[in-house]
Amino acid sequence: MADFELLMGLLLVSVVLAGLARRIGVPYPAFLAIGGVLLALIPGTPRFEIRPDLALALFVAPVLLDSSYDASPRDLKDDWVALAGLVLVAVGLTTLAVAWVARALIPSMPWAVAVALGAIVAPPDAAAATAVLSQVKPPHRIVMILEGESLLNDASALLVYRVAVGMTLSHGVLSFASVAPTFLLAVVGSAGFGILWGAVTLRLTDNVRDVPSSIVLQFVSTFGIWIVADRLGLSSVLTMVCFAVFVARRAPERTPARMRVPSYAVWDTVVFVANVLAFILIGLAIRPVLDGLAPALRVRYLVVAGAEVVTVIVVRIAWVMAYNTIDRLRVRWFGFHPRRPTPLPTIRGGVIISWCGMRGVVTLAAALSLPAGVHGGFPYRDLIVLTAFSVVLGTLVVQGLTLKPLLRALDLRDDDPVGREVDLARARALRAVLASIEGEASSAADAVRHAYATLLQNSVDGSDVGTDVSVEEELGRRALSAARHAVSEMRARAEIGDDAFHRLEEDMDRIELSAAS
Repeated sequence: MADFELLMGLLLVSVVLAGLARRIGVPYPAFLAIGGVLLALIPGTPRFEIRPDLALALFVAPVLLDSSYDASPRDLKDDWVALAGLVLVAVGLTTLAVAWVARALIPSMPWAVAVALGAIVAPPDAAAATAVLSQVKPPHRIVMILEGESLLNDASALLVYRVAVGMTLSHGVLSFASVAPTFLLAVVGSAGFGILWGAVTLRLTDNVRDVPSSIVLQFVSTFGIWIVADRLGLSSVLTMVCFAVFVARRAPERTPARMRVPSYAVWDTVVFVANVLAFILIGLAIRPVLDGLAPALRVRYLVVAGAEVVTVIVVRIAWVMAYNTIDRLRVRWFGFHPRRPTPLPTIRGGVIISWCGMRGVVTLAAALSLPAGVHGGFPYRDLIVLTAFSVVLGTLVVQGLTLKPLLRALDLRDDDPVGREVDLARARALRAVLASIEGEASSAADAVRHAYATLLQNSVDGSDVGTDVSVEEELGRRALSAARHAVSEMRARAEIGDDAFHRLEEDMDRIELSAAS
């Protein structure tokens, strides 16, 4: 009971820390990381155990689902070159650099273990960066690149992690050459299985109209696909990404607002709790690690951890600025011909992206998922856990707390492409509403025209969208359905991105809920 009371108290403290972080304008994981340090320093704190094989599923699955659901395939396609550089080259260079530094400081560490450490600390968590970026509104392309990186680099880093851990636990029986065919087959199979699971999930939940039952089924499908993919030898990360992107493109028109709105709120809460629990557990795991080390070895491990913090920061800056230089030279030599209006690459934009390398819950979960125990435990697990937490703490504090002042100093501005897309889509939605009731001469039709014109115009002006919609029920449903279909068609044809789509979806959900009340 005492442990439960402590956990409840820690959750309450985390809520207070998150509120304080938002007030100050810094990413809340930075304060959670500091809270984890304090937990590690408090004598006598209990140690909560979690099965290593559950850590990734519990902490990464909901976070990955949330970011994948909001991903914009159009924007990912537009920025695929920059994303490939971050997801493949930056992650690969960071993994190798971290492994080399670990081997240089701990020569007895096997290469497979060093690579596993590199893969654990390689993927940045853009959630921390975008929490700050949303307050100062830099160019939209920077935000899209960071969000796309956060989504895809988890997959690339955790695939490398999985191979390195497998080679370590097999004591060298496995080699990259022997697992490469299976590895590639797993990638292809993961994509197909994710899409198949998404199609089946949508079909099975189409007729579920009870909100609690629907949310429970979402949890079951989310964790179920992770577990089944892992049992089949597929990549749970890639499977989850493909599943979420597939569902996100098809679920909005099939889900009424009264189910979608509470569902979004629940998942936002789940992601927050996952972050909180990850930092609590890693903080509680650090204390016995430090206590169990001899003083000389403790100093050595802390030196390794500090060196790796510097390594991940320097490697990202070096790669991003090198790519930024090449990109600007390409524009100078060959011109700039984007598919849609996009600001030119600049040094200031490169500086911001290079500084948005904060690590987060994926790194913590990957470290916690390493097998523990004296017999069959992962070699150098204590060092890896300590280093992973140090990298998360160091990047969140050094980069996370300085990002907002840096943004203000560089004075990067957004020309609001999402706002323009929203205005375009609202006008299209209003035309669709009027066309849906064309020829109707009743007072109810006039009420629909007036209500939706007022509501959509209120959305443009930024005023309250929750105006009363007292119109005839059938006409109201027809009008809203036409508006939703028009906006969905614009997204399908890549006329608007997912950011604009979700903003309009929120407006139309308010209209629907207002009409139903």
